[in-house]
Amino acid sequence: MPPDPTAKPANLPAILQIIPALDAGGAERTTVDVAEALARAGFLPLVASEGGRLEPALAARGGELIAMPLDTKWPHALAANALRLARIARARNVKLIHARSRAPAWSAAYAARRTGTPFVTTYHGIYNAGNPFKRFYNSVMVRADAVIANSEWTADHIVTVHGVPRDRITVIHRGIDLALFDPASVAPDRVAKLRGEWGAKESDIVVLLPGRLTRWKGQLVLIEALARMKRASGIRAVLAGDAQGRTAYEAELETSIARAGLGARVAVVGHVADMTAAYLAADIVVSASTDPEAFGRVAAEAGAMKRPVVATDHGGARETVVAGQSGLLVPPGDAEALARALETLADMDANARAAMGAKGRAHVAGNFTLERMCADTIALYRRLLRS
Repeated sequence: MPPDPTAKPANLPAILQIIPALDAGGAERTTVDVAEALARAGFLPLVASEGGRLEPALAARGGELIAMPLDTKWPHALAANALRLARIARARNVKLIHARSRAPAWSAAYAARRTGTPFVTTYHGIYNAGNPFKRFYNSVMVRADAVIANSEWTADHIVTVHGVPRDRITVIHRGIDLALFDPASVAPDRVAKLRGEWGAKESDIVVLLPGRLTRWKGQLVLIEALARMKRASGIRAVLAGDAQGRTAYEAELETSIARAGLGARVAVVGHVADMTAAYLAADIVVSASTDPEAFGRVAAEAGAMKRPVVATDHGGARETVVAGQSGLLVPPGDAEALARALETLADMDANARAAMGAKGRAHVAGNFTLERMCADTIALYRRLLRS
């Protein structure tokens, strides 16, 4: 049988990224994006993970999944994963290991030391630490040859919490694919379909809050803000995101909507696969997180889609939203302030909101592109490999 001309050479230098699952979060999408860039740069992109929705995208972009039970904190499982990762590193010509989550980072750190492989971590989120044990557990994310922060705010947080010298941290912002998140690439019928499914009339102003259904994402704050708005008619709010097993919180949202008398104005629609059309189907996008977002992917993606954003004034939102130009910032958990911000944007005419959205896309294009993120990440890899 003749050799497969598309097969990758067996001796390609491999980069191993490690992440618990491959679902729809920002860290997971970054993993797939970097894998594609690595393949183009002549590396073999390996991803150790339990897998998930993004498995087909990883395969299509040249990455290879190594299925492992990495979403665990049990010491015996971490030790077993560490030994397996070390075997993989030796067998697959792995030149660098990059961990993107805490539990698997402990296994990855051991495997890197055991094999003499450079080790990189990325701080994708803000990890709560209410006791000394939790602080020690979180500290694995700074026990690396290089630490990547996905925003300037995250870098400052790492310095404050862990005492890491600032020059040991490399800021690489999350990258937005401007070819994918491009209003011109979305057919009008896709937008109309979603607005119809959401029960929005043509004249309605749609307020969209994307994000998994969890308390800190601020869905309850938005519901309270909608109840406080003086403008009651013509507003249709959509909560888009998976409950991920949090059925009690999902039920609490539905109860809160009913108690506020918002049943005809607020829809909880679950996971939305066509997010580019979802952003265009909205007139205003909200990121109401009560805890700081390390980067704030929603605000950046909405900006790329030329939609004005209302976000909470902390974390990475201070970098992804230009207050007063591409959107508005409000104090976290402040339903009254959120209501006022929504009224401000809703009272604008469509042209004024469009102008604000255009500034959002320009800001994203100048600072948060996918190409820049991938180039900066691979440049960091190459520096470590040379040293």
